[in-house]
Amino acid sequence: MMRAVMYVAAALTVMGLAFWAYQENYRTQQSISQVRRLHAQIGDAHERLGMLRAEWAYLNRPDRLIDLAEINFDRLGLLPLSPEAFGEIETIVYPLPDILPITNPIDINSIPPSDEEDPL
Repeated sequence: MMRAVMYVAAALTVMGLAFWAYQENYRTQQSISQVRRLHAQIGDAHERLGMLRAEWAYLNRPDRLIDLAEINFDRLGLLPLSPEAFGEIETIVYPLPDILPITNPIDINSIPPSDEEDPL
């Protein structure tokens, strides 16, 4: 009798473990396919980023920008870039912060004030 219960318990345990392993395998396969989709999306994003960088470099060519500045000079007033147009960092004047008025002064003497005569 006891042996039969042990066989049934062992069989149920094996079936439970098999069911658990099947579910874990299914979740693992879903995770792997999700990771593959994410890798594909990352690859597409890198490809788009490379294309955008190439377009940005093409649109910011110095000869093109000079032509645009000359064409739109009347409207924008942009001058062509030259080395003389750049200054040095030491020549920049930064505004000083506003000094706020002192409204509650605090006396910080080392001798406490006394109303009576000095005992010394």
